[in-house]
Amino acid sequence: MTIPKIDKQLITDKTSTVVDYIHHYSFVLFLTFLACLYGFVLFRINSLSNVQPSDTAVSSQVKAAAIPKLDQNVINQLQSLQDNSVGVKALFNEARSNPFQ
Repeated sequence: MTIPKIDKQLITDKTSTVVDYIHHYSFVLFLTFLACLYGFVLFRINSLSNVQPSDTAVSSQVKAAAIPKLDQNVINQLQSLQDNSVGVKALFNEARSNPFQ
């Protein structure tokens, strides 16, 4: 078995022909690439936006959520401050009426 000789000139001619062809349609190929890329991104956004969390994920997040606890001494001190000062009493009443301000 003999190994055929590789003609470098033939390879360069063929590659230059392919490169010229690609260069001629490069703008169309680029627009096609962008359209495919945008289509893929829209497909992924659509598929990921419709995913519902599993029951185990929800339960693990509920278990991990810390429930705030107030010490009874702090509650008593705040109530005594409210009873002793008119300004603090007004502040508490304002906070109760509009908690987002």
